[in-house]
Amino acid sequence: MRILIVDDEPAMHESYRQVFGARSGGNAIALNAMAAELFGDDDAAPEPEPANDTLEFDCAHFNQGLDAVEALKDSIETGNRFAVAFIDVRMPPGIDGKETARRIRALDPDINLVIVTGYSDFSPLDISRAAGPADKIFYIAKPFQAEEVMQTATALSHRWQADAKLKSAITLLEEQKLELAANESRAVHMANHDSLTDAPNRLSFLHMLGKAVKGDQCFAMAMMDLDRFKIVNDTLGHLAGDELIRMVCEILQTNVPAEGFVARLGGDEFAMLYPVTGEDEAEMVAERLLKAVSISFKVFGHSVQGGASLGLMVVAPGTINDPIDVMRRADLALNDAKHAGRGIVRLFDEVMDESIRFRRQIEGGLSEAIAKGELKLVFQPIVGRDQLEITGFEALIRWCSPEYGMVSPGMFIPIAEESNLIHELGDWVIDRAVETVKTWPGQYVSVNFSPRQFRRHNFVAHIMERVASAGVEPGRFQIEITETAIFDDVERAAETLFKLRQMGFRIALDDFGTGYSSLYNIRRFALDCLKIDRSFVDGMGRERESAAIVHSVIHLGRALGMEVVAEGVETQAQLQALRLAGCSHMQGYYLARPMDADDALVLANNRFMGTDEPEVELSNGTHG
Repeated sequence: MRILIVDDEPAMHESYRQVFGARSGGNAIALNAMAAELFGDDDAAPEPEPANDTLEFDCAHFNQGLDAVEALKDSIETGNRFAVAFIDVRMPPGIDGKETARRIRALDPDINLVIVTGYSDFSPLDISRAAGPADKIFYIAKPFQAEEVMQTATALSHRWQADAKLKSAITLLEEQKLELAANESRAVHMANHDSLTDAPNRLSFLHMLGKAVKGDQCFAMAMMDLDRFKIVNDTLGHLAGDELIRMVCEILQTNVPAEGFVARLGGDEFAMLYPVTGEDEAEMVAERLLKAVSISFKVFGHSVQGGASLGLMVVAPGTINDPIDVMRRADLALNDAKHAGRGIVRLFDEVMDESIRFRRQIEGGLSEAIAKGELKLVFQPIVGRDQLEITGFEALIRWCSPEYGMVSPGMFIPIAEESNLIHELGDWVIDRAVETVKTWPGQYVSVNFSPRQFRRHNFVAHIMERVASAGVEPGRFQIEITETAIFDDVERAAETLFKLRQMGFRIALDDFGTGYSSLYNIRRFALDCLKIDRSFVDGMGRERESAAIVHSVIHLGRALGMEVVAEGVETQAQLQALRLAGCSHMQGYYLARPMDADDALVLANNRFMGTDEPEVELSNGTHG
């Protein structure tokens, strides 16, 4: 262990040589007591170490501070650093001990300084201000006792070693933190970008489209399909097809307006967003994009004639709030362009969409459906991993209209969401769900809430009042919300979920993995359960990315102490893979289809899947 000694008196240097040269193991108990006194360690002193573990000191002696400072610089450059410096305060001529300590501290923040003096022109406070921190400055009065110097040097050397190890550990942790941050950044990039072109993918495009429909600027959405792309794949091979996709993507990114956005949705399909003043400008830009890709490409030495069809939707501020509806209309325009002969641009027209008229009819009929008793709830079991025990049911709404037949929830729920009907519809679902859950022996019921319901100003009180008035414990009522609902306003969502959790409600985050959650945000929310979106479960056997996402969500849930429910389990292979991966709960057609309340009661009383009750027909997954 290296010791730096700075004193202008030769006699003092001789005393130091006698102290450190005579070491033969020392009194370990005394050294431990000295360390406890120096560092405030009140624990019992450990047993003395064997003599062969004692420190060996390598002392460097200097008569003047400047020489000592230079020696310290050299030690830092070579990596052979000093652990302790003994410094005399009064050293004429040259710099005094205070200035020497200041310069040494400026060079090496880790060295322990021992001020050795019989009389000082400076107070300990002065020295501490110049060469602090105070916990790395110690004092010995002249004339000193040899044992005192030896004990101080030994204790401070041990401390220097411990500090070095701690600093190394902290540095390693910081490096690991940076590596994790970099990995998270790469994961976020991969989740939002196409692996072939590195362009934004469908998920990223939907996010940008969602922001655009909420904005105050007119914009156009264009959807483009390459014409006769299948021929390229079939004749030149998939590698040539991939190369053509990359080349087209690069052209679109070059030619889209300055504030535009280009994404590859999948296959040979691209989508663009760009600001416009109206339909004329939108069509002009679209024609330019179409012309840019309608050229002859050289792909691996082969000449390929490019071409595409393009569907266009122009959105004025405040006219459409649903990004999916914008994309659907652009897709309808694209289909019209293909049917019209390809290689053209088609602007969306209401005539293209018969479903819009049907949608308006549905909105009128939905307002009467509750009063007429046309709505009902069905229940799909949520089962545990190990014994397939039924722990809960998800409540799903169905509408059987005398006029339209079975109307898909995917049709009427968004319509209700755009109007105040969603609150009336939601209250009906809550009331029926709590009445049903009271008949079960202990399972919970899980109810979906839309973003608009969740943003209701008295949401917490409203839920509590309806559940309590039915005499149902909050712990048997699970609130399912999507990432969209909570990440629109993170602070408010965190507060709302915290209040609900305090009252005892279960909270589930639905369709997890399809939104923009980060680990930091997920940890902020009071959640009981993460529900893996069915698209990832469906892709497990075909796509490595889907399987990786499923495993990551399962590990995340386990690490945070949350349940993880995999939705859309439709085959035995999926069930087996999820159980092996450690997924805590499953739900899907392979286990059971959504069923009426009476059948759900029978299944709830059975408690486990796979019973032979004739009243309950379990799905074999054929229609999943």
